[in-house]
Amino acid sequence: MAAPPLLGCDFSSRPTRRKPIVLARGALEGGAVVLGRIEKIETLAGFAQWLAQSRDWVGGFDVPFGLPRELVERLGWPLRWRDCITHYASLTRGEIRSTFAAFCDARPAGSKFARRSFDQRAGSSPSMKWVNPPVAYMLHAAMPALLAAGVHIPGLHEGDRRRVALEAYPGLLARELIGRRSYKSDEKARQTPDRLIAREELLAALETGRSRLDLRLRLTRAQREMLSRDASGDSLDAALCLVQAAWAQREGAPRYGLPPDVDPLEGWIVTA
Repeated sequence: MAAPPLLGCDFSSRPTRRKPIVLARGALEGGAVVLGRIEKIETLAGFAQWLAQSRDWVGGFDVPFGLPRELVERLGWPLRWRDCITHYASLTRGEIRSTFAAFCDARPAGSKFARRSFDQRAGSSPSMKWVNPPVAYMLHAAMPALLAAGVHIPGLHEGDRRRVALEAYPGLLARELIGRRSYKSDEKARQTPDRLIAREELLAALETGRSRLDLRLRLTRAQREMLSRDASGDSLDAALCLVQAAWAQREGAPRYGLPPDVDPLEGWIVTA
């Protein structure tokens, strides 16, 4: 039986034509991740409709799937993941910002944000951060859509096991391949030749499979050109998430490579 298709998602909490949600779709063939195509979705409603379609996939989503346990306990929010996400979705962005700002204001300098247990290991931003990047708003926009679609989220939520959603983080794989060099920017003035060179070197490393994931990304010449020329890095980030999803698929159900002691409130970043 052929493995289900793969999906890598670079998410935007306020998608537009200029800054859409980007989906990289592909498949695992032996030791290669074959990129099929890049799709762009310009609205959250369109994203929800895409998720709800009856199709098989294993997907890596560049969005936090949970909040830090320390934060949730301090705020007195529900400690069951689904109940916590439902409560979180009921808040406005303004309420989230003011609640999280008050939490941070009461803490000493250097430890303003609560972090999930794996954030330091993965180098990821605290999922309660509402600016630069606004990952708290990404969680607020994405998780209700994933829940409404009934997808399966290993370690957090039992759903339709034909559609498996995993938290991915492209920065984790990118840093392994090119260090902390910047390879993208949404600002025209910062879309420099150095960042273009970094994207090209990152793609070369992905194509030769130089990461610990032991997977090669297979691209056509046109795909390679498109990924390198997208100075925002959104398409490349979706492709990085695709490779992480492929690793998870190869690890297989039921855990998809997640450790056995995943916190059922915080979740885990695949490959971390």
